[in-house]
Amino acid sequence: MRLGILCGIGNNWRKTIEKVRIAESLGYEMVATGEAWGTSTLPWMTLLATHTERIQIGTSILNVYSRSPAAIAQEFAMLDVLSDGRMICGLGSSGHRVIEHFHGVEFKTPLRRLREYVEIINTLVAGDRLEYEGKIFQMSRGFTLDYQRPRTHIPIYIAAITPKSIVQTGEIADGIFPIHWPREHFSTLRTQLVAGASKTGRSADAITIAPFTNVYELNGKDDESVWMAARAPLFYYINRMGDFYWNMLADNGFEKEVLTSREAWSQRDRAGAMSAISKDMVREIQVIGAREELSAQLRERSDLGADVQLIPMPTGTTDQVAGQLEQFISES
Repeated sequence: MRLGILCGIGNNWRKTIEKVRIAESLGYEMVATGEAWGTSTLPWMTLLATHTERIQIGTSILNVYSRSPAAIAQEFAMLDVLSDGRMICGLGSSGHRVIEHFHGVEFKTPLRRLREYVEIINTLVAGDRLEYEGKIFQMSRGFTLDYQRPRTHIPIYIAAITPKSIVQTGEIADGIFPIHWPREHFSTLRTQLVAGASKTGRSADAITIAPFTNVYELNGKDDESVWMAARAPLFYYINRMGDFYWNMLADNGFEKEVLTSREAWSQRDRAGAMSAISKDMVREIQVIGAREELSAQLRERSDLGADVQLIPMPTGTTDQVAGQLEQFISES
């Protein structure tokens, strides 16, 4: 069982660094941090790169609209130097609301854009001349990205949930960041990745499945509030994040829950929309149970095909976080 953590900068970056270093010492192999409409994640990644020694550091995710592919290549080239070759470049399309109404960029051809970003970034990191003729980008002057590179390839992971994007990810990327993916469908995900990998003669083992995995502890006192907390992100992605996520969940066995939740929310019945998300659905997508059950559930997901599970950094003091992180990984 392989684990990583999802970790933003928090309220006190020095304390957060302490917690990341604890995770590193325990054998967590990746720390990933995202970016949406808040602050830039790249300065935080610089701190992670310079205050850790072994753990891989990734974006989960950067969108492929707000920065050019060359700019992302430049940024990750510098971070790869600072980390001595430990970066993972996590990319995604985000959605039209963020891209058009926060960045002011037209949201179109996301799959093609992802492909061209990957190809251009790989070319520049490899040290090759950038002579590129794509449908979106055309560069003909042969620029190279000059730096003292610790390696000639930085792994690229893609946040993909639609069948076409998953197949393309298998074709062009090193890993995938699925979110809210049901545990019984990791094998389906692998099959779709293999379909893409076979197009370019790549091994199925070349693509790492690294799902975001929320963890909720039931303590026997306020369990109903914990169940509601576990439903909350599913409610949000079903009802407030466009069509891709609820379609994915409906296609993966939860059509009844999804449609009932969406119908309730169309009437702005939040309680009804939340209660439509069954405990079985939560258990299939999240890790939830008494503390002594959590490691076993993570192990089960690993056995079903989750290569590296990314769990949110636990809350609490440094000592409390250390205890929880150790317990999660103790059965690995």
